[in-house]
Amino acid sequence: MPNDIRPSLGLRPVINVSGTMTSLGASIVVPEAIEAMASILPHFVEINDLQRKASAVIARLTGGEAGFVTASCSAGISLAVAGAISGDNLLAIEKLPDAMLEKNEVLVQMGHVVSYGAPVDQAIRLAGGKVVLVGQATSTHRFHMEHAITDKTAAAVYVVSHHVVDYGLLNLKEFVEIAHARGVPVIVDAASEYDLRIFLEQGADIALYSGHKFLGGPTSGIVAGRKELVRHAFLQNMGIGRGMKVGKESIFGVMAALEAWERRDHAGIRERETGYLNLWKRTLDGRPGVTALIEPDPTHNPLDRLRLIVDPEEAHITAWDLADALARGNPPIIVRDHEVEHRYFYLDPCNLHPGQETIVAERLAEELDKARASNEIIATPIENRSRHRFDGLLRWPD
Repeated sequence: MPNDIRPSLGLRPVINVSGTMTSLGASIVVPEAIEAMASILPHFVEINDLQRKASAVIARLTGGEAGFVTASCSAGISLAVAGAISGDNLLAIEKLPDAMLEKNEVLVQMGHVVSYGAPVDQAIRLAGGKVVLVGQATSTHRFHMEHAITDKTAAAVYVVSHHVVDYGLLNLKEFVEIAHARGVPVIVDAASEYDLRIFLEQGADIALYSGHKFLGGPTSGIVAGRKELVRHAFLQNMGIGRGMKVGKESIFGVMAALEAWERRDHAGIRERETGYLNLWKRTLDGRPGVTALIEPDPTHNPLDRLRLIVDPEEAHITAWDLADALARGNPPIIVRDHEVEHRYFYLDPCNLHPGQETIVAERLAEELDKARASNEIIATPIENRSRHRFDGLLRWPD
């Protein structure tokens, strides 16, 4: 592991077993991207020309006709939606989100309106889009979408995420079929997905990726797809995209990360991560009140995670108190706790430096031994987490 600068900054040296989370810095940036960023930082470039170079790399890896780099996948949603609304009308681009264009409705399945740290629908509204919810939270049928499309429909957004409802909704192929039958372009938010080609292959007009998650690039977003729609999205840099711009280092860093992705030993990485999971499972198996299951990624990324199910009566601690104890400890271990009220959380192996997997195993054993030795069950009300979730943010800066 490289020299750790965090203690000198007064930052906690957290170990991330939560995944590619923006709140934790997303991922470990690959050496190729770090080298590329350092090499271009001292020099001036014509940004649009550099974006053209990035477009060629993005097109090669995604199968799209063109692409560009923006500030984040969330920014990509706003830019792609804005492009679908404004086209290449430069005056409308300057006036968004208040252009008051007739064709500004954007369809989203209700079960896809999730938060990735901010609401999906807000990214659409920032672009001047009027969100039209399709179906119910757990049920979307063809007739819901077919009747939602009108002469005012500018685009339809499809979200691929572990956060969305994963049953009862239209799959992407059917979503695309219905939209394209009425001439409506489909924008796919695939922020944290391994497969850079499948969504365009399944008919999406634009696919959006994070450059700083599985790719291991700098903080950024990637817009890829049909040339005309990508161009219309890129033109938003003269409007709402100005506040979402990226520098030369991010564009070149993403290019390097994409090219490194082509050469990456994906099978070797998977084998190493499987070893981490097996270590954690061996550590947990046989402990009272704890069940450890290795499960595949819900959006079919080629990785597994370990689900740790906690019976507080036997383990003497709730799943959320165990997660909090790991986060408070030394070193802090941050787990994937989105569903912790269901008495489980996940351990994600994809963002560890060598040796940290052993530290995670030791901390798990330490906290479980401590809880088991207590005379009372450690069980704080789950409501406390909700009540205090944003305390730190609301106090910022101290």
